[in-house]
This record gives sequence, C-alpha cells and structure tokens, in this order.
Amino acid sequence: MRARELREILRGRNFRRLYATRLASQLTDGVFQVALAGYVFFSPERQTTAGKAAAAFAVTLLPYSALGPFAGVFIDRWQRRQILLWTPILRAVLVLFVAGLVMAGEDGAVFFLGVLIVLGVNRFFLAALSAALPHVVRRDHLVTANAFAVTSGTIIAFTGAGLGYLLRRLFGGGTDGTALILASAAGLFLAAGIIATTLPRRLLGPYPAASPTSSENTDPPESGSSPDRNAVGDAPAAEAAPHVREALGTVLSGLADGGWHILHRRQAALALGAISFHRLLYGVILIMTLLLCRNHFSDDADQGLTTFAVMLGVSGAGYFAAALITPAVVRRISKPGWIACLLGAAAVSLLIFGLPYTEPAWAAGAFALGVVSQGVKLCVDTTLQESIDDAYRGRVFAVYDMLFNATFAASAALAAALLPPDGRAHLALIGVIIAYGVGAIVYRAAASRAREPVAAAR
Repeated sequence: MRARELREILRGRNFRRLYATRLASQLTDGVFQVALAGYVFFSPERQTTAGKAAAAFAVTLLPYSALGPFAGVFIDRWQRRQILLWTPILRAVLVLFVAGLVMAGEDGAVFFLGVLIVLGVNRFFLAALSAALPHVVRRDHLVTANAFAVTSGTIIAFTGAGLGYLLRRLFGGGTDGTALILASAAGLFLAAGIIATTLPRRLLGPYPAASPTSSENTDPPESGSSPDRNAVGDAPAAEAAPHVREALGTVLSGLADGGWHILHRRQAALALGAISFHRLLYGVILIMTLLLCRNHFSDDADQGLTTFAVMLGVSGAGYFAAALITPAVVRRISKPGWIACLLGAAAVSLLIFGLPYTEPAWAAGAFALGVVSQGVKLCVDTTLQESIDDAYRGRVFAVYDMLFNATFAASAALAAALLPPDGRAHLALIGVIIAYGVGAIVYRAAASRAREPVAAAR
C-alpha cells in the first residue's frame, strides 16, 4: 500500500466521511456480535447446546449466503447515501427490539428472527459502501482505497468486539447486562447514520443521465471517472433500468451460468470442492471449540468467553502465518499440492492436539487449523482468478461466496446432530480426522488427473 497514494486518498473530504460511516458501523457490529455470543453461548443463566450453537451460526451466515448476490439489485436502484443513512437507523430500532426480547428471556425463534433481520439489513449497508467508493476516490486509487478501507474496517470490528467485552465486564453477563450492551450498540448505529448525513445526498449515485451538481460538494472531483451514465441516452435511471423482477432473474441466471462454467473448468471445480469440503469439517470443529470453552475447559461463563476469544486469536495468528508462507510454498509444490498437504495437515494436527481435549493442546490445534483455512482459501482464490474467463469471473465468485457460507452453515446442522453439550465427542472428532485424511488423498489424485489433459493439450 503506497503511503503517498494513501495520503492523497485521505485528503478527500468525502472519502473521509464515507470511511467514518464504515468505521462507526463496523465498530458497532463488533459490539453487537459480542452481545449476541455472550447471550446465546456464555450466559450464566442458560446452558449452551450444540443445537443452539448451530441455530446461531446458521442465522449469522444466512444473510451472507442467501442475500449477498441479490443486494446489488437494489443498491443500483436506491440512492446509496440514503441506504447508508437509513440502514443504521433501522438496525438501531431492530437492536432495541432484540434487547427487549433479551429482557423478556426470549432465546427462541422470535429472537433469532430478530437477529437474522439485523444481520440481513447489514448486507445492504456493506454493498452500498462498496458501490459508493468509486464516487469518492479516483479510479487509479481504487485498489489502495479498497484495501485500506476493508482492512481497517476488519480491525475496527475486532476493536468493537473488545469494547463489547469491556461493556460485558461493566454491565454483567446476564440478561440485564446484555440488554444494556445492545442498547449501547443501538446508540452507536444511530451515530453511523448521523455521520452518513454529512455526505451530499446525490454524491454516491446511482446517477440519472445528467451529472448531479451540489453546492455541498466543494471538494475537487475525487472519482476517476464521470458519473455513471445509462446506455439509453437521456432516459432516467429508474426508467432505463430493468424491473426488479427482471434483475432478480438475471442474478439467478448469472449464478446458473457461473456454476455451468465451473463444471467445464476441472481445476476450478476441484478447488471449490476442496474449500467446501474443508468448510464443512472446519465448522464442526469451530462449534466443538465453542462448546469446549463454555462447558469443558471452564465452568464459569465469563472465563469460557475469554478462553474462546483466545482460541479465535490463536487461530487468527495461524491465518497470518499462512499468508506469509503460502506464496513461497506454492512456488515449490503448486497450489493443488499445497491444498492436499494442508488437508492432510489438518488430519494430523487434530489427531495430535485434538484427542487429549486439553486447553493448551486445543489452542495449538486452533493455530494449525488457522493455517489450513487461510492457506486453502488463498490457493482457491488464485486458482479461480487464473482459470476462469474474465467474462464469467463475477458470476463464479458469486457462486463461490454462496458455497463458502452455505457449507459452513450446513456444518452447524451436522455439529448439532453429533456433539454433546460439553463438546467432547471422540467418534465425531475421529470421523473429522479420517475425512480430512481421505479428502487430502482424493483431492490430490483428482487434481493430478485434471492436469493431464491440460499438459497434453499444451
């Protein structure tokens, strides 16, 4: 990331406003998710079960796997500045509703429906942020601006999680304390909406044929291109754009086209199969980790939450390590070879560190699985970028995004059927170990066969 380029980006007033809106919302996301996790998994008043964990994971992932591809249909029809204003306000109201459910001791279907809507609304907010960025940054600065905004947004979300943990220590981990944390999150969501009002209303598009002018926007042009135009001359955007029903049909047909294209690219299909397979198994281990932290490693709910946070931090260190070593390893043994090694390493690490069911050993296993997860993802991302035609790349990555989250949600249902409340399930863990080992062998053999026709053609 170039320092000079970043300084120029940060000098843009409207970029700073958009960026501040992102930070305020993602900080609040961290607070909200800690409150949710504390109430569902680490509340002193209730026992955590695999079924509840599975329901919570499914609710969390459903907006990302089901709503993600369709968010753009509406983002291109509604004023994006208004989306950035009203979605935080709507989320604040919904979070207060969820807080009321917590006060009433509700943790069933109505509670999870409220959480689902809060998270679903966020998909529109995040999509609007991405679509708005080219309107406040020059085209040749987009890569740097996007990397900076997304990376720091992730960091601020972790900061929000830390803030949520501090609020839990202050207010307590019971229903009253959780409701107060949620009320604080509602106030922070309102702050994000207020920050969005500092952006000129028509700055972020979508634009009609004429370029909007506003006395509010006194900055020099920050976008690298003129406002978006319609392909039908001077017709307004609302008239030129297809109806929402047609656009939704286009999304569905695009997903089908992406899936069909993948089937004709064997390396890409195998890569997607590998990461879907890994996510299915990894989700079982993650829920097992949560249950162990809550009901086995400690009897205290707050201590269990602290232990789970440590496990996530150790796993995050594994992600970082994978980012450092993967490029060098891939240059030596190829991406399919590294994926096969990683799946095999997952089997070995779980066999060594998992079966004792001790906290230090499990932490070592969490680090190893962090390396596996990020290493596989980096290889799969690159494989798709290299093997998929550019005209299909967006549709293929939409399929990838859905598979990435849907298989993880499916693993939650699998975990609910396999795991006891304390997370110790020897047969389930042995089954995961065997599956990883067999998967490594099968993937390596299939990837080798897929390369032979390519070599012959060359």
